[in-house]
Amino acid sequence: MKTLSIRQPWAWLIIHGGKDIENRSWLTKFRGRLLVHASKGMTKQEYAFATEFAQSIGVTVPPAAELLRGGVIGSVEVVDSVEQHRSPWYMPGNKAMVLRDPRPLPFFSVNGRLGLFDCPYPSTTDKETATQ
Repeated sequence: MKTLSIRQPWAWLIIHGGKDIENRSWLTKFRGRLLVHASKGMTKQEYAFATEFAQSIGVTVPPAAELLRGGVIGSVEVVDSVEQHRSPWYMPGNKAMVLRDPRPLPFFSVNGRLGLFDCPYPSTTDKETATQ
């Protein structure tokens, strides 16, 4: 299944915090459900910026130590790829994927990659849950 690696706490915010935009420097033709991979890396500065931004729009992020990293944490549907958007999550000057219907999944440890990549989710039952 197509997978996108996203640094924490942004990955958590997509699955649990209402983040409906994933800012990128590129547009994509991909539409459909993809797995959300939480990257291993996360600096204190990245965490602080993301949590302050989330708090500014009313979302509280868990402590850094509680965020899962280095694997798949859920799935989300990509419905569009845009160069501007009204969502508070959109960062002007970027391109973005428009997201909907986030679904948490049991954590699955796997190495991330740049861009969209294929990831075999561990069991047929879980993969069906991710794609429904």
